[in-house]
Amino acid sequence: MSMLKKLCSIATSMAICLALVPALALAKPSKCETCHAKISPKMVQDFNRGKMSKSLTCEACHGTNHTSEKDVDKAQLPTIATCKQCHPDQANQYIDGKHALGKIALDAMPRTHQQPKAFIDGQKGCGGCHTLGLADAKERKSAGRQYYKYGMDCQNCHTRHAFSKAEANEPEACQTCHMGFDHPQWEMWSSSKHGVTYLMNRTINPKAKNRAPKCQTCHMPNGNHRVMSAWGFLAVRLPEPDAEWMGYRATILKGMGVLDPSGKPTGRLDVVKAGKVARLTKEEFDKERGKYVAICQQCHSPNFVKENFKNADQMGKEADKLFSEAISIVGDLYEKGVIKQKAGQPFAYPDLLTFYDVDTKIEQTLYEMFMDHRMKTFQGAFHMNPDYTTWYGYAKMKKDLTEIREMAEDMKKKAGKK
Repeated sequence: MSMLKKLCSIATSMAICLALVPALALAKPSKCETCHAKISPKMVQDFNRGKMSKSLTCEACHGTNHTSEKDVDKAQLPTIATCKQCHPDQANQYIDGKHALGKIALDAMPRTHQQPKAFIDGQKGCGGCHTLGLADAKERKSAGRQYYKYGMDCQNCHTRHAFSKAEANEPEACQTCHMGFDHPQWEMWSSSKHGVTYLMNRTINPKAKNRAPKCQTCHMPNGNHRVMSAWGFLAVRLPEPDAEWMGYRATILKGMGVLDPSGKPTGRLDVVKAGKVARLTKEEFDKERGKYVAICQQCHSPNFVKENFKNADQMGKEADKLFSEAISIVGDLYEKGVIKQKAGQPFAYPDLLTFYDVDTKIEQTLYEMFMDHRMKTFQGAFHMNPDYTTWYGYAKMKKDLTEIREMAEDMKKKAGKK
């Protein structure tokens, strides 16, 4: 482009901007913004820096009934149905996926109702993530003002009031829920070769950052909001063609209360189905696994992908071998009466889903083996982080099992049991 053309182009742009100044100066914020600019200014700023402010007003999500500080309780709180009006595909994908079922999993835990109110309803504990997922409009409506304690589903990733797609498309959007003790996906991914490559290039060469996968690459391909995986959170599937592994898994299912001590299904199996925390048919497992295989093969050869999935699966088996022995040891203490059945406990058997609400040190060790070290063993394998699989996972499970064996023998001696 010649210098003359460049100057003309600049002059034209300046003229357009100057022409817009009077219009912008005359534009008035809505009554909502005028008020909230005083009491919650950052909320107004976030809304106006987001794309939705170009086509929507506050009333689109909050209704028109709330007009002053005297009728705050009439403000309509948005639901998944609100978002669905403009984003039907994403809303339907979300409702069909795992995230929309977060509250089912929370309610299924036998000790949830005994936790402090602030811990669950106040979102200072499990409720901070797991009260997400009230996808049923009637349930939301009946919650009324109490819906504040649940929050809007979409805003967990598209933070209000900007609802930025760019923010939600970065791996840090997943970090708040997917980190720490029992699901350290953020730590495993960010310190894996995939994560290190992505994060380095995002800083030094942004155009090349997508040469390595982030969370959304594998779990939300092409922006699909369903977010499911083959193994699920508990790394349990049925049926299991490996008979040896199925034996380990049956013991684990007894520990979860899905099977009773004699091996018969209990009512918790229905909760497993409702919460989609396990794949209960071969077809379902293979369908979900196939999606990930296809994603991995975009970068890696079929043999490489096949071998890595096979070895990650086998780490799950090795973890279950150690864990099932530990459950059996603690189960034997119940059978011998060394550990007494608690009030409300369905069986004289360790109940893993009570987590840390147990009365003996050996059960505390079993709980950590389950929720911390077993999780890291298999999750680290699938997130391509051998250090997590080893030192935070498998090695810790070995330590747990050694301690459980020793504690069990000591407890039996003190109780006079052989």
